[in-house]
Amino acid sequence: MALFRRSAAVAAPQPAPARRTANDLRPGESATVCCLKDPQMALKLLEMGCIPGTQVRLTGRAPLGDPLMLVLGDEEYTLSLRVSEAATIQLKD
Repeated sequence: MALFRRSAAVAAPQPAPARRTANDLRPGESATVCCLKDPQMALKLLEMGCIPGTQVRLTGRAPLGDPLMLVLGDEEYTLSLRVSEAATIQLKD
């Protein structure tokens, strides 16, 4: 008879996976805006149409990778953003 009970192995909590951003999109790939990370950049992006729930599609990147060209909504609005700005736009899974 054992004096001690073996407790079930408890796995260490895994950190939440980082949410994808507009910078992570591949050319031609679409996603939906979830939220904006940077409060200082948020007002600028909201004014440009990056509103949560809006569909975005990456249509291209400059030869050196910066800036990006995004189409917002149903082919209504084309937006060119720096990589650092696009990294603040979080996307839904």
